[in-house]
Amino acid sequence: MHCNVAFLFLLVAHLAAGEPTSTTTLTAAPATLTKSDQAITLQWSNLTSPSPLDYVAIYSPPSSGDLDYLGFLFLNASASWATGSGSLTLPRLPDLRAPYQFRLFRWPPGERSKNTRVDQGGDPLPDASRRAAVSGNVAYQGSGARPTQLHLAFTDGADEMRVLFVCGDDGRRFVRYGPTGLREEQWEESLTEARTYDRRHMCDYPANDSVGWRHPGFVFDGVMKGLQPGRRYSYKVGSDSEGWSETYSFISRDTEADETVAFLFGDLGTYVPYNTYFQTPLESLSTVKWILRDLEALGDKPAIISHIGDISYAKGYAWLWDHFFEQIEPIAANTPYHVCIGNHEYDWPSQPWKPSWAANIYNGKDSGGECGIPYSIKFRMPGNSSFPTGTGAPETRNLYYSFDAESNTIHRVPGSPANVHLKQRDQGHCSQGADDSAPGTTLCETQRDTCSVGAHPQV
Repeated sequence: MHCNVAFLFLLVAHLAAGEPTSTTTLTAAPATLTKSDQAITLQWSNLTSPSPLDYVAIYSPPSSGDLDYLGFLFLNASASWATGSGSLTLPRLPDLRAPYQFRLFRWPPGERSKNTRVDQGGDPLPDASRRAAVSGNVAYQGSGARPTQLHLAFTDGADEMRVLFVCGDDGRRFVRYGPTGLREEQWEESLTEARTYDRRHMCDYPANDSVGWRHPGFVFDGVMKGLQPGRRYSYKVGSDSEGWSETYSFISRDTEADETVAFLFGDLGTYVPYNTYFQTPLESLSTVKWILRDLEALGDKPAIISHIGDISYAKGYAWLWDHFFEQIEPIAANTPYHVCIGNHEYDWPSQPWKPSWAANIYNGKDSGGECGIPYSIKFRMPGNSSFPTGTGAPETRNLYYSFDAESNTIHRVPGSPANVHLKQRDQGHCSQGADDSAPGTTLCETQRDTCSVGAHPQV
């Protein structure tokens, strides 16, 4: 009698705690992802009395608390959900340098969420209180060691090209490069340097909270030098001990070229294939697709990318930066990708300067507590502009800079959007906007049609 009562008590406590039971199963495959894997398949079975609000939440690392999910998918997206069994396909997820895990939760109809957080529309987010099943871990092969998120940028030297990429540790990494067609054994090799930032550097919620913070890995910075103008070069990054990236290529800068094509846009953001804390723009995928198409059509003509503020719209949710860099990598690993800081990277009430209009729209909290730190570490533009944070965090960088592209000098100043100057060196120029000495202003100077500018609408 006492044994039966004890067993019943333990069973009730087990269910009340939301622990997985032996009834419902959830699997995620493949368990090991490679670069070529494009999707994760989630399958569940034996879910009794299913509800259209039941969901699978996504976690990384697996040690995350139930409420600290990256996002979630409702099971009713599967045609067979009402039977208690089904499957969902999750498009490719970025390497977060830690395994993914998936947890299935019940949400009975009519039950109010106890989660105090709401989404962008003010609707309640799942409260993760009724856990029914947990999947095994899904991890990338060589996770952490494999270089990811490659992107190029000009330096102050016309015969140089910078490449940045991310790894999970700060061990020695290199960039190998040479003219396309030259045997790889004859390529040059350059050592890179690594930087990172910590949770304590974030200035507020959600960036410094367990719901938004994920370690960013280490950002490696390498410079390819001695490049001949207007020539295609091939390169890869990594090391013999930890592995190398794929091979990419680019056209080196040619300040005497007759034409350089510039793609200028702002407010791109990144799309994620699941529900998260706010809506992410599906249109950003179309923008990337059309720019990539046009770049491929250019062949060996020189081109540059100019992303004019409001970069990833991560707004304090760190893994959205990983989604962003994976999304743009097909462009940015082969074409110099230049940025300027926007209010959604920088603004917070404690910041020393901010757009005058931000307080009325976003309560002055546009950056989600990032305060320019991820932007300053993940990118490195020409020049050495910086602004102290006054908090012990790394300085805010990449505020303004200039570089030569064919017969133009391109200038960048703080503020977003549309803060690109294209100033013809042998002509006067028209000017629109405010005084460029004031941070947060918008300026645009355009010249005769020697610089082709192309950007597709987000459709």
